[in-house]
Amino acid sequence: RIVVLLLFLVLYRFGEAQLVKMVAPFLLDPRAQGGLALTTTQVGFIYGTIGIIALTLGGILGGWMVSRHGLKAWLWPMLFAIHVPDAAFIYLAYVQPSNLVLVQLCVAAEQFGYGFGFTAYLMYMMRIARGEHQTAHYAICTGFMALGMMLPGMWSGWLQDHIGYRHFFVWVILATVPSFFVALALPLDSGFGKKSTA
Repeated sequence: RIVVLLLFLVLYRFGEAQLVKMVAPFLLDPRAQGGLALTTTQVGFIYGTIGIIALTLGGILGGWMVSRHGLKAWLWPMLFAIHVPDAAFIYLAYVQPSNLVLVQLCVAAEQFGYGFGFTAYLMYMMRIARGEHQTAHYAICTGFMALGMMLPGMWSGWLQDHIGYRHFFVWVILATVPSFFVALALPLDSGFGKKSTA
């Protein structure tokens, strides 16, 4: 099932790859252009402090849950966790709230979900790399991981310029759908990732 594995590596973050390129411009752009008109200092604090804390907590929780129950039990919750919070940016784009705390909560939710959901991706790369030549296989997976972020990110700015932030963030949610279909065909051992009690 090499095709399924490669599609998973490329498509798991298909929506997120486009979102991440446009978050900072969205937060910085004037309201007349659909942005939130935040200052560089505010954006730095939101992403450099609040976002990093939420991302780290999500990753720690994700690793802990997989170690307790295995990846198969948490693959779908993590798939939803990495994608559904992206909808917070649809809300931000349509409402354009001036309340900085609300903006911070939306960004924190998206980053927490990303940290939690990305655990499944990293764990599956470890599964693919099992057996002989683990280092080479993991390096190849890392290359496809970078490809999965680079290719969608290439057109995100162009797309946003043409359809605006509101429609762009709706598109981001639609772009998460392929990863759900790929996950349906993903081979996965029931006990993989679960910490042994022996």
